Amino acid sequence: MELIIAKTAGFCMGVDMALHKLDQAVESPPKDGKIHTLGPIIHNPQVLERYQRQGVFQTDGSNELGKNDIVIIRAHGITRQLQKQFEERGVTLVDATCPKVKKAQILIERQAELNKHLLLFGERDHPEVQGLISYAPRHTVFESIGELQQQAIDPHQRYFLAAQTTQDRESFISIRDYLLAEVDEEMVILDTICMATKDRQEEVRTLSQQVEAMVVVGGKSSGNTRRLAQIAQESGIFAIHVETAAELPLEDLARFQRIGLTAGASTPGWIIEEVAQTLKNTFE
Repeated sequence: MELIIAKTAGFCMGVDMALHKLDQAVESPPKDGKIHTLGPIIHNPQVLERYQRQGVFQTDGSNELGKNDIVIIRAHGITRQLQKQFEERGVTLVDATCPKVKKAQILIERQAELNKHLLLFGERDHPEVQGLISYAPRHTVFESIGELQQQAIDPHQRYFLAAQTTQDRESFISIRDYLLAEVDEEMVILDTICMATKDRQEEVRTLSQQVEAMVVVGGKSSGNTRRLAQIAQESGIFAIHVETAAELPLEDLARFQRIGLTAGASTPGWIIEEVAQTLKNTFE
């Protein structure tokens, strides 16, 4: 068996930065206070378990917080309303929002201030999306071009388009072309999809043409990981999304001579290595 590991597999810059800020807090914990992350710092349960063992708590903002507590904003960002609430409560707030998400928030806010309606391509229940739309009082969230085409577009309303930073770029391009041709050829298009996301998706498409099967590693709640798995599956090869080496379907994978391995942006290197070693030890 030949195993080909994607060059882009593993932590992206935004995740790495968020965990670095959390590590700094763990190394220098507050006196008479606790460390909280506002929701999961990233979408990887194994990483979250490690931090929980180090005394890191999660909060959604509804529980009592002490004046000496530290609250770290996760990589996905939060709504502007929730951020204001925390600032008013007097806790120490550490912003670990991914710079790409922060940039998207700023760009969306600028367009919304021009009295425009946001059309956002993303998962409506995802925390990043909830944060993004909080910067645009008028917004419509859609998860596919088909869903967008069913929306009533007001010809008297000015719109602009943006996307969740981890969305599929090819789908976004189709949506962009549809809106420019069918709605408004002068519509502002905000290219908010992260370059790291684009590179990972393109590498999966390329790698899927070179292997017989693809293993995608990462949290099941990670949107960018799920999209990598979807791209691999759409290529027509055998593709499986696993969180850990224990989930590998070894009997199914035994049929293939060339296997590709990639991982989502919130998947730590040690999990990728465990999966790679399990595959090598089993089939080589």
